[in-house]
Amino acid sequence: MAFRSRREKLRLILSGSACIHPGSVYDAISIRIAEDLGFPLGMFGGSVASLAVLGDPDITLITLTELAEQMRRMSRAASLPVLVDADHGYGNALNVRRTVQELETAGAAGLTIEDTLLPAAFGEAKTQLISLEEGVGKMKAALDGRSDASLVIMGRTGAASITSIEDAIRRAQAYEATGVDALFFTGIKSRAELEAVAAATRLPIVLGGAPEELSALDYLASQRVRIALQGHAPIAAATQAVYETQKALREGTAPKALRGLASSDLTTRVMREADVKARSADFLGLKK
Repeated sequence: MAFRSRREKLRLILSGSACIHPGSVYDAISIRIAEDLGFPLGMFGGSVASLAVLGDPDITLITLTELAEQMRRMSRAASLPVLVDADHGYGNALNVRRTVQELETAGAAGLTIEDTLLPAAFGEAKTQLISLEEGVGKMKAALDGRSDASLVIMGRTGAASITSIEDAIRRAQAYEATGVDALFFTGIKSRAELEAVAAATRLPIVLGGAPEELSALDYLASQRVRIALQGHAPIAAATQAVYETQKALREGTAPKALRGLASSDLTTRVMREADVKARSADFLGLKK
């Protein structure tokens, strides 16, 4: 299949002995830059998806169709493997199955399904979890929806910061038993908690957000952590850059006096202009 090589690269990361940081990606430009810089993996987070596509906060307003289409655009633009935050799977277990099908055909190398109750319940300010039984049903449905066996499916839980580390372990063990490929944890606060999780499970671990004491890659690797997220600074930097440029122009700065703009060399590389010129020569008879 067209995307199998990307999925096999993600599987190599998970089966390896090192812990890596993925590059945060959200559109065609960001994924090409991450690929050019040598990141082994891209992470397409739910928060950046919502911001890039809708300009909205991360409160599950983005639809599966919008998420999958953005993934499709990135798949076309670059061959970097991408792990997609598929949130709660956009509904119940049957919706999860559809989510897997759509993201698989959109070119995702892997995806996460979490046990957070989304959207937020009426009148409830605190983040809640679905039952363990419903979470297990979602993981089973995700695996059933996969047609390419190389697609990576991760069971994700935020129980460590919502209920308890004991609940996080219980959920992780139940998700592991369904046959998912890896376990994704958010809310792990200390080495003691990570070590407890690692001791109680067998699958590769992915960490989403962690305190300073969980930043050493060698230590994380020793605890079977294979991917450690670093947040989504690129889209924050891009937002600030657009703001400063628009502000300067609005205040009368001449375009030639603007600072911090991408060089023409960087822009042509990101646009893959050399490839386009070669195709134009081959297919349109234009000079290179």
